[in-house]
Amino acid sequence: MLGEPPATVGGQGEPLVSVSQIGVDFDGRTVLSAVDLAVHAGEILTLIGPNGSGKTTLVRVVLGLLKPASGRVRRQAGLRIGYIPQRLHVDETLPLTVERFLKLCAPRARGQFSKVLAEVGAGHLLDSPFQTVSGGELKRILLAQALLRDPDLLVLDEPSAGVDVTGQAELYALIKSIRDSRRCGVLLVSHDLHLVMAATDRVVCLNHHVCCTGRPEAVSRDPEYLALFGPELAGRLAVYTHEHDHRHGLSGDLVEGEEQAPTVVEHTHG
Repeated sequence: MLGEPPATVGGQGEPLVSVSQIGVDFDGRTVLSAVDLAVHAGEILTLIGPNGSGKTTLVRVVLGLLKPASGRVRRQAGLRIGYIPQRLHVDETLPLTVERFLKLCAPRARGQFSKVLAEVGAGHLLDSPFQTVSGGELKRILLAQALLRDPDLLVLDEPSAGVDVTGQAELYALIKSIRDSRRCGVLLVSHDLHLVMAATDRVVCLNHHVCCTGRPEAVSRDPEYLALFGPELAGRLAVYTHEHDHRHGLSGDLVEGEEQAPTVVEHTHG
């Protein structure tokens, strides 16, 4: 039976995209069961869970690439989505510069490519051979490609895969900066919980169903989360935990007069 869409987050209006009571089965095996999720403009929502928990399947449902067996998907009319897949393979023998790669994805003037690459800190790569860039540079190029769509929603599936620890921290900071400047919504899939805690507004912990959801520091202490990852692993990964009742600007300065709501965590048991 189709459920009602998830309630909106206070003060954020209607979600960019919401899924309600989503169920997906593959070969008689339940991959997703009664999953609810909503992403709002200006919000970074991170989807976490062990391998095989259904994260990428849920992303495919959100993108409209997979029709669920049950449930409902709602997207805002005219919603523009920028997507970065977990993996991308390009034949090493293909003569391809970064500019030509971007042009294949979204025909634009050279100046527009330069501008969006500069926005992600990769302006110097415009004429570089695409196959020679590093893992971190590749992620920035893919992020630039997604931004060429001027997206309302960015969907990033394991964006830090293949990137070293320093590059991961820089990448998550960049994603947060783009959210702040463009006010787009971000749906992020990641295993890098110790870094994600610092960059996300809300976490959904998935293991075929929604185990728990809430602010990152609350989810990191939730019994469902601890049971899923184990207290030792969960504690080691979720090192970024603190009470956060203030907000910083892009420069790092404290923004006066803007207090965040107290931490709230919700439970959904399967």
